[in-house]
Amino acid sequence: MRYDDFRRSDDIDDRRDDSGGGGGGGFGLPMGGGGLGIGTIIVLGLVGYAFGIDPRILIGGAEILSGGGQAPTYQTDRRSAPSKTGAPTDEMGSMIAGILGEIDDRWSEMFQASGQSYSGPRIVLFRNATNGGRCGMAQSAMGPFYCPPDKQIFLDTGFFREVETRFHGCSGNACKFTAAYIIAHEAGHHIQNLLGILPRVTRLQEQAGSKAESNALQVRVELQADCLSGVWVNREEKKRPGFLEAGDIDAALTTASAIGDDTLQRQATGRVVPDSFTHGSAAQRKQWFMTGYQQGTVQACNTFGGGT
Repeated sequence: MRYDDFRRSDDIDDRRDDSGGGGGGGFGLPMGGGGLGIGTIIVLGLVGYAFGIDPRILIGGAEILSGGGQAPTYQTDRRSAPSKTGAPTDEMGSMIAGILGEIDDRWSEMFQASGQSYSGPRIVLFRNATNGGRCGMAQSAMGPFYCPPDKQIFLDTGFFREVETRFHGCSGNACKFTAAYIIAHEAGHHIQNLLGILPRVTRLQEQAGSKAESNALQVRVELQADCLSGVWVNREEKKRPGFLEAGDIDAALTTASAIGDDTLQRQATGRVVPDSFTHGSAAQRKQWFMTGYQQGTVQACNTFGGGT
């Protein structure tokens, strides 16, 4: 992915220097070897019920990292090193600011074309753990997630290394585009929030007659976010021909496959339980990303209109 000419967004809260292991204050939530730790599940559950939002919507990509162990992490005393706002100058931070800038520009154009106004999300960069605002504690083991009440995306940049080295979702230079796909997926949740989809799904989940029914709704939310990320890639490619490089789309499809629920469940337990899916199978994630990429419209991303 070529991103030198991307517009850098200033909607970045860079806490990477003031969050991490050790230090004064805060508390840790250990992450067990079988997925999310019970402490994290309890906290997210309480946050979800407090704000009337399903916890899985709050954490978005949390289940992506289920199945692997991780050492406990602790929030540091935020008073010791205030966060930095604006576009970061390091290579990773600059790339993320560029991706966010282009996501905002393309979605602003699409919203304007339909007579709507658009306000983009803010990205919070951190290491290990940080204050997640109205969505509770942000932990690296959750993976990237979108917080609807604050309209913020929380991202530990170490997650991109996990995708490459642990899940083998990409390799080499193509991992840059994988990062864009992941960020665009979380921005897709922001689009869903602006369009009122997330609140509607939450109400439907509250009325669901079973956990399997609630999970099925969540899968449709996540697959739609995959599709919306593909829509952004379609519009970006038209705006900046040549920004995609050889292997980029294949890398996104490899990543989608690597973080499919069936893939992760098979790796973690040796079996697949479709009723417990919350993000969709590898095949579904690939299918819906490609639907968005090939058709380039929000209308094409109606994952609620029938079979997935």
